[in-house]
Amino acid sequence: MDYDQIKKAAQGYQADMTRFLRAMISHPSESCAEKDVVACIRSEMEQLGYDQVEVDGLGNVIGWMGDGDKIIAIDSHIDTVGVGNRSNWTDDPYEGWEDDAVIYGRGGSDQEGGMASAVYGAKIMKELGLIPAGYKIMVVGSVQEEDCDGMCWQYIVNKFFPAKGIRKEQVEFVISTEPTDGGIYRGHRGRMEIRVDVKGVSCHGSAPERGDNAIYKMADILQDVRALNENPADDGAAIKGLVKMLDPKYNPEHYEDARFLGRGTCTTSQIFYTSPSRCAVADSCSISIDRRMTAGETWDSCLQEIRDLPSVKKYGEDVTVSMYMYDRPSWTGEVYETECYFPTWINMERAAHVQALADAHHALWGETRIGHADADPKRDAMHLREGRPLTDKWTFSTNGVAIQGRYGIPCVGFGPGAESQAHAPNEITWKQDLVTCAALYAAVPGLYREENKTADVTQFRAGKTNNDIK
Repeated sequence: MDYDQIKKAAQGYQADMTRFLRAMISHPSESCAEKDVVACIRSEMEQLGYDQVEVDGLGNVIGWMGDGDKIIAIDSHIDTVGVGNRSNWTDDPYEGWEDDAVIYGRGGSDQEGGMASAVYGAKIMKELGLIPAGYKIMVVGSVQEEDCDGMCWQYIVNKFFPAKGIRKEQVEFVISTEPTDGGIYRGHRGRMEIRVDVKGVSCHGSAPERGDNAIYKMADILQDVRALNENPADDGAAIKGLVKMLDPKYNPEHYEDARFLGRGTCTTSQIFYTSPSRCAVADSCSISIDRRMTAGETWDSCLQEIRDLPSVKKYGEDVTVSMYMYDRPSWTGEVYETECYFPTWINMERAAHVQALADAHHALWGETRIGHADADPKRDAMHLREGRPLTDKWTFSTNGVAIQGRYGIPCVGFGPGAESQAHAPNEITWKQDLVTCAALYAAVPGLYREENKTADVTQFRAGKTNNDIK
C-alpha cells in the first residue's frame, strides 16, 4: 500500500471536504429535522460516483462502494443539538465560516466533520483501488443520535438490512467517526434515562398540614441521588457511592474495565411537578436522571439502586422508578419505539478491527496523536492530545451502544474534532483532522486481517433488558 499516495489524495481533497462540511453546517439539522442535510449528503455522494446511494425509511442516508458480500461500515450521526443561548455565539452558528485552520459552526465536531471525512475516505478507496476483494464499504449518515443513541442502527439492523437481504453478520466492523481528539477509541460507558415519580395530596397552601407535599418527598430523594453520585464506598456509608464499581471488593469481575472506562455517574437533569395553583400543595413531582454506566453495571442494577435508596423506601408505594421509552417520529414520519437504555461496551485492544486502525495510524501518522497546533488556546488542538495514549475511550456515548453494545457488531472510533466541542457554543473543528481521518479510513480496509479476528472481541458488553425490544 502506498501511504504517501493516500496522504496526498486526502490532502488534495481538503478544500472539497471543507466546502462539504460548511454546506452541511448551513442546514440546521437537530434530531428529527435532518431532511435538508440528508439531501446535501446524498447529492455529494452521487456527485462523487458512489455505486449506490439510498435513504432508508427512518431517514438515514447510506452510500455504498464496492460489490463484495462482507461489509466495513463507517458511521457518522448527522443530527445536532440546538445552539442554546444565541448570545453565547460570537458568529452565526449556521454560516460555517472558515479560516486557514478551523471551520466554525454547529455540527463541526459533533459530528458532521466525521461525515465529510467518511464520504471522501470512501472516495479515495475507490479511486486508489483500496477496497479488498469480497468487501464493500457502507458509509452511513445516521439520524436522531442526539435524541436516542443507536436507535438509528436498531432500525438499520432490524428493518433496513432484512429488506436488503443483508445479515448483520456480514458487517465485519464499524468505524464511528465521533470526535476522538486524535485518538483511536475502543469503547465507552453506557447510559440510561431513569424517571422517578412521587405522589402527593393537594390542599390549600394556607394549611399545608392537610395535604402531602410531593415536592418535599422528592427533596429527600434528591439528596439520596446526590449521595449516590458523590459518596465514597466506605463501609460506614449509608449510601455507597457509584465509585464502588472501581473496587474489586464490589466489582470483582469487571473493576479493571471500570477503571479504564471511568466510574458511573448519575445526574438529576430535569424536575417536574403538578399543583392546582401557586397557593396549593404539590400533588406530584417527578425527576429525570441521566445515569452513566460503567463496566459491571446493568440496566436492572441501576434501577434497583434507585429503588433501594432510603428515601425511596421510606415513601414506599408513593414512589415509582422506571426507564424512559423513546417514540419520537423521524423526519420521514417513521417511529421506531425503543427503550432509553444504551449498553456499555469495550473492545479488546488486540481485536483485529482495533488493530487495523492502529496499524493505519502508525503507517500514516506515527504512534502518537497529531493535530493542529496554535498559539491561541481556543484554536489549538494539541493541548487536548499531547501525552494521551493513542488508544483510549470516549467520555460520552455514541451509536456504538447499539452497534456493539446491543448487537455485538465490532465497533471502533476515530473521528475529527474534539469531545470538548460537542454541544458547546462557538463549536469548531480542524481542517487538518478532516485530512487525517479521510486518509486513515481509506487505509484501514487493506490493513484489516480477517484471519486475526476472534469469536468474541469484547472485554465487556452490558446485557439487554428483558423488554421485547430489538
